[in-house]
This record gives sequence, structure tokens and C-alpha cells, in this order.
Amino acid sequence: MTSQRPTALIADDEPLLRKALARGLAQEWPELNVIAQARNGREAVEQFEAQQPDICFLDVHMPGVSGIEAARLIGRRAHLVFVTAYDTYAVQAFEHGALDYLVKPVESARLSDTVARLKDRLRASPPSIDTDALLDQLAARLRKNTTPASLNWLRVSVGQSLRLVAINDIDYLRSDEKYTRVAWRADDGKPNEGLIRTPLKDLLAQLDSTQFAQVHRAVVVNLRAISHVTRDANETADIHLKGRSEVLPVSRSYLHLFRQM
Repeated sequence: MTSQRPTALIADDEPLLRKALARGLAQEWPELNVIAQARNGREAVEQFEAQQPDICFLDVHMPGVSGIEAARLIGRRAHLVFVTAYDTYAVQAFEHGALDYLVKPVESARLSDTVARLKDRLRASPPSIDTDALLDQLAARLRKNTTPASLNWLRVSVGQSLRLVAINDIDYLRSDEKYTRVAWRADDGKPNEGLIRTPLKDLLAQLDSTQFAQVHRAVVVNLRAISHVTRDANETADIHLKGRSEVLPVSRSYLHLFRQM
């Protein structure tokens, strides 16, 4: 624990459910200090990095960065509890007790059991279980049940014209105020750019995660377009692209994607 009172973060894209869980925790565990709330997975990771709570309650289904991806980024630095409206996610990993979960709407009896287990874990030791394999199981189940069909094309505005751009031709996507900038390679191999109105976080959910990776809160890159990655001294990195002069940032939260490089 990082303080005398245990601390927690609640991440859920539904504000009423965040408040309901906070109320339930206040009743079941008055000593618990909920020091942060987040509306999505990205905010959850940012709030975790800023506040370092002992426990993270993560909604499995959040736009953009899911609860599972947020859990990967938080790793063993906190005790994790998933919150889901689908009890099908109560898979073997949960039942083994390595990870805990709550099903919406959260029942007081179930919350009481979870609180008791968390108290035991906080007394016993800091989180040390390697959850990577368990998170892989959950991510696979999440993709199988909920992921919409992957995008094949984007309709991109270039000046006064509209271009149909194949997903495989895209080098990267970058938030540009209320638009998303699309950078792709034309048939002749030359770099092109245009804009679409769809927010980056909505696009990310429809992209093939084995091909595209979020590397910064405002940047998603096609892994096939990467030439090389240079790591900086301040735990960030830069992505250099094949045949393009732009250099893309990698924030600390996503640096683990290139740990093996």
C-alpha cells in the first residue's frame, strides 16, 4: 500500500455506474479512499500513473483502450478488479482467484466478498501475480464476443475530393482536434494525407490489433509501416517510418510494446 488508507481508482464510461460503485465501496469499505475516477481506459492509465492507487476497478468494455488493455499497462503495480455487464467473462482466470471481477449491477453481497479478498491481498503482499496469460484469455474472449468487423476502407477527405483508402495502405492515424488525420501510401508508393471526422478512439476499436497499435494518446500506427524505433532517455521513444519523414511519439504508457526491440 502506498499510504495508511488503501486507495482505489474506478474506471467506467458510464458515470452513474462509477458513482454507484463508489457508493457501494463507501458502505462496504469506509477506509478505502477512492482517489481517482476515469471515463475510459486511457484516462484510467493516466490517472493510475499520476495517483498510483493500490486497487483499480476497471470496466472491461470501455471505448478506445479497454479495461483489459488498461490492466496490461498497469501490470503488477496494483490489485485489479474487472467490472463487466457480461458474466461470461467470469472465466477460469477469475475463478482461479488471480483476478477478481464484479458483474453489473453490482450486488452488495458480491462486493462484500471482493472487498474481503482485496483486504487479504493488501495485507499479504503487493501484487506479484503474472497476469499476462490471464489477460490474453480475457482479450481473446472479448474480441470473439464484441469486436465489430474490422474496417477495410476509410473515406478520407483530401481538399475538395473524397478518397477511398484501404486500411492496409494506412501508415498511421493521428488525432487532429476534432478530426483524425490519415496518412497512407498511394499505389505509386508516395505518402498522402487526409482527414476524417471519426474520432481516433472510435477507429481504434475497429482496427486489427495485430496490425495497428496505439503508441500515444493521439497516435495509432500500422506496425508494418515502422522502420525502426529509437528510445529516449526520459522513458519515451520515437517511431521512424518507412519512406516517410514524420517521426511519431511513443509515450511511456506504450513503451512496453517495443520492449523486445
